[in-house]
Amino acid sequence: MAQVELRNIHKKFRRHTALDDLSLDVGDGEFFVLLGPTGAGKTTTLRLIAGLDAPDSGSILIAGEDVGQWSAAERDVALVFQYYSLYPHYTVRQNLEFPLKSRHRRIAAAEVAARVARAAQTLRIEHLLERKTDRLSGGEMQRVSLGRAIVRQPRVFLMDEPLSNLDAKLREILRAELKDLQMKFRATFLYVTHDQVEAMSMGDRIGVLNGGRLVQIGTPHEIYNSPRDTFVATFVGSPAMNLLSGAFRDGKVTVAAGKLEIAVPAEVASRLPPGLDRLTLGVRAEDIVVGPGGGLEGRVYGVENHGVEKIVTLKVDEHSLKATVPAHVAIEVDSAIAFAIDPAKLKFFATQTGVNLVPMKEETNHG
Repeated sequence: MAQVELRNIHKKFRRHTALDDLSLDVGDGEFFVLLGPTGAGKTTTLRLIAGLDAPDSGSILIAGEDVGQWSAAERDVALVFQYYSLYPHYTVRQNLEFPLKSRHRRIAAAEVAARVARAAQTLRIEHLLERKTDRLSGGEMQRVSLGRAIVRQPRVFLMDEPLSNLDAKLREILRAELKDLQMKFRATFLYVTHDQVEAMSMGDRIGVLNGGRLVQIGTPHEIYNSPRDTFVATFVGSPAMNLLSGAFRDGKVTVAAGKLEIAVPAEVASRLPPGLDRLTLGVRAEDIVVGPGGGLEGRVYGVENHGVEKIVTLKVDEHSLKATVPAHVAIEVDSAIAFAIDPAKLKFFATQTGVNLVPMKEETNHG
């Protein structure tokens, strides 16, 4: 397997800048997830690594070697798309064999058969080997697509939203299987998604991409608990982090005078920039405790039932906050309700730039 390095990559399509000075280091055997909204530059990044497109400037290294002049075949990477690139009139077996029968490979028939058998067993598609792929379900087709990548035993697996066309239950199953697969093969995976649940549950590290720029790199824990800015804070997490604009004075943030005032812990206040008078407060829904004795009061604006929990929208004057409560708690829309905010879990962002003013001390950011 192999380490992948991108150094100062720029890529434009006519007037549109797809990637702007992108530098990235994916470790050998790492499951790295590129997370970002549509149009962030995720697919472009994969295509450049695969050799399907060329950067305008910057360099791409695989296992320490500059592959800028190498063809896609020479790079020895496998690209799995969200749309299954299968031959419909071939059987599953023929589809799995196909990448091994190219002129460049010259693999013995016994080895081809062994690799196909191993991939089919790993992906639990042995019973489908003699079936034509136009008679498969979406989940079966995606397994065959993955199998076509696995049989090649590439140095790097590149995955472009491979689960996005599947239903929720199947996505959940294949998420676990893909992670298991990566650990079994000790393979280098670069996985692209806009789904933050996929990113958080699968990635050893996550790179958050926005507008062609890498906003932050970190472990799922770092990305969730110490977002570099308000973009990451609201993009990662469901529901999105609550952001409230407030005045900061005498160790207290006032969002709504007399109604929504929050004391800032002294240790945190000492780390805020001197002379700060306004900031944006960030609070996760799970860090708002709804119930008697909360000290703050809001009006219930809406309730969404999510099975194990409810997401409650609270209004304090014109300010809205989302809080999570256990499903069994009875809450009436338009009722007044007490709540509290855990001060130890608050995040503080600059009003103008959105940058986190008090990042976790141990985190590693990339901006």
